[in-house]
Amino acid sequence: MYDFAFPVDAMVHALKYRHQLALAACFAAELRELGSDFGADADLLLPMPLHPRRLAERGFNQAVELARPLARRRALPLALALVSKVRDIPAQAGLGREERQRNPRGAFVCDMDLHGQRVIVVDDVMTTGATLDELARCLKRSGAIWVGNLVVARTPAPY
Repeated sequence: MYDFAFPVDAMVHALKYRHQLALAACFAAELRELGSDFGADADLLLPMPLHPRRLAERGFNQAVELARPLARRRALPLALALVSKVRDIPAQAGLGREERQRNPRGAFVCDMDLHGQRVIVVDDVMTTGATLDELARCLKRSGAIWVGNLVVARTPAPY
């Protein structure tokens, strides 16, 4: 995992906002190497879901582009329809720490039974971890027994 600082922050922004999809392959290769033993007994990979409005604006989900090669390499199902992001929450960027903690509450819904499943969530950037925590709570309410996350970059404190 990298610090979300130059040049990684510029590369992540190029992927997300300028559709530089080749960067997803580079980041996925790094995740594959760094996380080669992480979640070795996982049952599926879940890219961090985007709200439908954000997906329509962007045209793609960068987390899907990161997770796709990992799923192939590990021979794991890529759970694209497992969870819905039902609240169109403001982007975490630009929010204060307390707002970031509250912002994602209730944002996800999982209607599938995950009893006994181990899930790896893949995302591009983690700041406070609030969104990943909220998604993990959702998955565990649906029966997942373990949720781990692989991210490209972590925002250095203070957020």
